[in-house]
This record gives sequence, structure tokens and C-alpha cells, in this order.
Amino acid sequence: MSDSRMPDSPSKAKLLRATLAAILVAGLVLVTVVLPAEYNIDPLGTGEALGLIVLSESGTDAIPVRSDGIIPQSGSYRLDEQTFELEPGEFVEYKYRLEQGRAMTYSWTASFWIRSEMHSEADGAEPGTAEFFEVEEKTLEGHGSYVAPFPGIHGWYWLNEGDGPVTVTLHAAGFFTESTVFLAGVAPVERDITETPLEGALRSYINTGPARLPVMIPGN
Repeated sequence: MSDSRMPDSPSKAKLLRATLAAILVAGLVLVTVVLPAEYNIDPLGTGEALGLIVLSESGTDAIPVRSDGIIPQSGSYRLDEQTFELEPGEFVEYKYRLEQGRAMTYSWTASFWIRSEMHSEADGAEPGTAEFFEVEEKTLEGHGSYVAPFPGIHGWYWLNEGDGPVTVTLHAAGFFTESTVFLAGVAPVERDITETPLEGALRSYINTGPARLPVMIPGN
């Protein structure tokens, strides 16, 4: 025969004890985990023991992204075009200064097979320390978009490992204002990038004529 009895309703004393226990657990989690990890506050020393202080100190601010997928940007939008002639065994590094969250798009091509590395050096990092995003042992091109995960210089290393000269042509656009060129045996060279999209269109018009300018047709 089945037991159809209803469970006894909890007494007020039991409810009070359960509530106090929940409050104590929440407070313990707050002090031992949340405060050390999120705010670098470690009153009991548990954050350091669990490695949460290191996590808090090494974390970077998240890049804000709107619900529609747009990443808001500030600063000036610039264009840059570069051509590098590399003899066998020669290399060049070319990097843009980008603050955290700043974006750029790029497209580069090589006239023959070349080694390519895309990497970044964070401000204040040890000399020679870099974070690599893409390494190609043998490639002819690279295209994409990039959002800087931290402030620093971001760009490419190209090495000609072939037997003949190679021409590398780069087109980039984004929220950078400065670039740095690194060559073997030469001190790094920094340069300001001041050309805007309108100035680029005017330069193209002057150099190649109106046939190279985009034509907007109403209704299309």
C-alpha cells in the first residue's frame, strides 16, 4: 500500500536556519573567490592561494561589442600602402601602433613564395617578446581584419628564403596613426600615417585619372 501522506511543512526555525546557511555560503564565496578575482581584494589570503590574484592582475578589459555586432571605434581612420623589395635572405618587419580594441583591415601579396608571421608586441613587454597570431612557412598573400587585444605594435615579419628578389605589397586601413619599420642592421624607423580615405581617393585621381575612381549610379 502506497504512502499518501504529505510531507510536513518546514518549521519557521528550519527556514531560518536554511536562510542563514545560504547567506553564509554566499558571503564565503564573495570573500574567497569573487573579491580576489574581480577586485583584487584578498582579506583571507585565499585568492593568492588559489591563483585568483594573478588572474585579476593579468586580465585585460573586454573589447565592447554591441548586440548588432558593431565594435565602436574612436580616433582617426587612416589608409596606408607600402611596397618592400626583398633580396634573397632579406627580411622586413612592418607594424602599426594600435590601442586596445582598435581595428584594421589588411591585404598583402608577394611576387613569389615568402615566409610570413603576423604578431604583436605589447607596450612594456620584455624586448623580443611577442604574441603570434599567424605563421606561414611558404605563402603568397594574406588578407583579413584584426582587432588589437592589447595596446602595442601589431603587424608582420616577411622573410625572403628564395633565390631571387621578392616584392611585397601591403594595403591597410584602420584606426592607426603610426607605423614602425624594422630592417636588418638598421635602427627602427617610425613614421606618422596621416592620409585619410578622401586624401587617398584624391591621390589616386591625380596619379591614375578619373577612370580609377568609384562611380555611384542612383538606384544601384
